[in-house]
Amino acid sequence: MTDPQVAVMMLGIFIFVIMLGFPIAYTLMALGVGFGYYAYYDAAIMARVYQRLLGGADPDSFYGQLVWIRALFNNRIFDLLVNQTYSVMANDVLTAVPLFLFMGYIVERANIVSRLFTTLQLASRRVPGSLAVAALITCALFATATGIVGAVVTLMGLLAFPAMLRARYDTSFASGVICAGGTLGILIPPSIMLIVYAATSGVSIVRLYAGALIPGFMLAGLYLVYVVGRAWMNPKLAPPPPEEETAGVSGGQLALMLLTSFFPLAILILAVLGAILFGLATPSEAAAIGALGGIVLAAAYRALTWKRLEESVYLTVRTAAMVCWLFVGSWTFASVFSYLGGEQLIKDFVTGLEISPLLFLILAQIIIFLLGWPLEWSEIIIIFVPIFLPLLAHFEIDPLFFGILIALNLQTSFLSPPMAMSAYYLKGIAPPHVQLVQIFKGCMPFLLIVIVSMVIVYLLPGTVYWLPSLVYGR
Repeated sequence: MTDPQVAVMMLGIFIFVIMLGFPIAYTLMALGVGFGYYAYYDAAIMARVYQRLLGGADPDSFYGQLVWIRALFNNRIFDLLVNQTYSVMANDVLTAVPLFLFMGYIVERANIVSRLFTTLQLASRRVPGSLAVAALITCALFATATGIVGAVVTLMGLLAFPAMLRARYDTSFASGVICAGGTLGILIPPSIMLIVYAATSGVSIVRLYAGALIPGFMLAGLYLVYVVGRAWMNPKLAPPPPEEETAGVSGGQLALMLLTSFFPLAILILAVLGAILFGLATPSEAAAIGALGGIVLAAAYRALTWKRLEESVYLTVRTAAMVCWLFVGSWTFASVFSYLGGEQLIKDFVTGLEISPLLFLILAQIIIFLLGWPLEWSEIIIIFVPIFLPLLAHFEIDPLFFGILIALNLQTSFLSPPMAMSAYYLKGIAPPHVQLVQIFKGCMPFLLIVIVSMVIVYLLPGTVYWLPSLVYGR
């Protein structure tokens, strides 16, 4: 069996094992170390080390057995594992991940979102589907602040979904709004997914953020157009609120509510994003500003308690540790896979097909779409995207453009049945009468909108390149 064949077997075993439900980070490390021991094993070197350590002692003695065990561990795979662990922990780009996570968790627990949704509901009361519009804007803003799909869908499912059902909204329509809005944080900066992609691909995070802004707001805008259009054409889907519920709020009161609920969170996000895009701070420094701003906001709303702070720190550490150990396992696995010739084998196979760049893009996006069913975005970005990256130069595809397409594509992984995780998050906290099939039905139009937005981005690449070129030049 040749080394490239061993590499392919290594990849096949990994896919099979994760389908059985084993923890992915530890599976990657175990396979990386196991196959790495084979890849870097040299019997002659181990024999020389053994003889040198033995130094004339009896090989069958207890000391001789200890020397043999020590010689067994004389393999470069262990040095590789330690070096990869250190590289991940010392990566400046990844420092921003726990800080952005902390900002999101502290904002989530400060009851800011509840105030924001109520205010936007009143501000959009004259718009068709006002509750759905308010829910989408709240989801977009909150998802941008947190970047955690499960947290956004769950919180908005507890907050906005019951309000829409009480207002006699169509169950599928309301479900689709919550599920689709909750995924926007993957794409709209400051996105944690883009930070992880930058660390994986070597693309500048500030250029990624600049490139994702227009596609992100375009997708959110298409969602809003669809919601308002459907509610206008079929008012039974989203009945307008009764006059008595909104008549008692004057323009001055509404302005005060916006000033105290919408603008503080929006200013915090814009400050963090502006500091990154205009070069005033590195992503890690801006994330630290955001974390501090989240604490200040929670204190200003009198929601900063020791219990909430403790919960936010615990959740931040747990999620950040998962991401970092995924990187350690992935980079160890990828190093061994490449050393055995697996990466070159895949590259030779794909380039030998003589397909066009467009067909390669379509195939890559289909594969990522399918991977989104059983896997989270973090696992797709850290484990599988590096397989595509070496092929981009051959097809003359910019990694920046490829990353934005992936960020758009990953929206679909949370919305496409049968493994639409957003739907399962919502089902977990929805009233018992809400069926999973109804939630899936509501997600389908938004899934089509995501595909349309990907086509627009491909046909109009200026949506990705215009802002980075304007701010940073070519």
